[in-house]
Amino acid sequence: MTADEIRGTARGSAPVPLSVLDLVTVGAGRTASDALRTSVALSRLAESRGFHRYWVAEHHSMPGVASSSPAVILAHLAAHTERIRLGSGGVMLPNHAPLVIAEQFGTLEAMAPGRIDLGLGRAPGTDGATAAALRRTDRLNEGADDFPEQLAELTRFLDDDFPDGHRYRRIHAVPGPIQATSPGGVQSPHRPPIWLLGSSGFSARLAGVLGLPFAFAHHFSAQNTIPALDQYRESFRPSEVLDAPYALIGVSALAADDEKEARRQVLAAALNMVRLRTGRPGLVPTPEEAEAYEFSPMEREFIDSWNANVIHGTPDEVRAGLDDLQKRTGADELMITGNAHSGEVRLRSYELIAEAYGLPTA
Repeated sequence: MTADEIRGTARGSAPVPLSVLDLVTVGAGRTASDALRTSVALSRLAESRGFHRYWVAEHHSMPGVASSSPAVILAHLAAHTERIRLGSGGVMLPNHAPLVIAEQFGTLEAMAPGRIDLGLGRAPGTDGATAAALRRTDRLNEGADDFPEQLAELTRFLDDDFPDGHRYRRIHAVPGPIQATSPGGVQSPHRPPIWLLGSSGFSARLAGVLGLPFAFAHHFSAQNTIPALDQYRESFRPSEVLDAPYALIGVSALAADDEKEARRQVLAAALNMVRLRTGRPGLVPTPEEAEAYEFSPMEREFIDSWNANVIHGTPDEVRAGLDDLQKRTGADELMITGNAHSGEVRLRSYELIAEAYGLPTA
């Protein structure tokens, strides 16, 4: 694993590499199968237009988000792509045994050598009751507090380097390095780079101290973006992975052929967030449903606040908004998530963004 497997290359007129974050959203009147077909089409579009990486995020118990199993989805996408990096944005480490994650991502690495990223988060990716069901414990804070120890254990499984005398010294994540030390064994030189994800300062500081790349969730925690990136850069210590900080930010952005259509689409996505935040998660509503919905004053205030951090409009407007955000934050990479009711709208948005930046056509 080298810095070259982490750092991307800006294409076209983009100021930094552009990537994709896919929540595998399910719209009203659509199925999870429809959403997954869109993910395949979108990953292939992203690859053909020079987007650097394509991540999927772990969420649970949300009808409108079909990405509960990132490793399964990534295996599917690996079978339909050839070059683009694929990864988790992220796997929620406290929900899983570190050995299981090492095995899953070792398998993905064997499927797509040199193309897999392992992004890790410490939040549950769901509500407390669902997290308790996932973890089979009600002591949820314990998992978050133990995150550095869980991370160290996972890293040792990936590198197969538990010290002598450790209780896991004779346990190996397969596929993995142990195969290279077996008689006649040959092992890939790659192992998935670990990224730390965050929406506050905890993971930013930890990523800096460990010299790991950092991904910040600007798309739902914009007020913390610059403080977290400052903490990451200030705490950064060079490592075998990176000699300098490397930070990407998740950005909610949607381009349409005209500004009015972009507003219609983001209103529907925002209504979905209103329902989620008020304990009524559901499928992403249609723009027509959102336009007919009678928002309360409190809901309208939330909508205005939420959409203030969604870069949307014509391709030129979206490009200008992305450029401004990159300048303000100094992000090394922009990972775009475009949420909308229909897969066709999402695909069109990424096409328009690619055109706005003159990204190459493979």
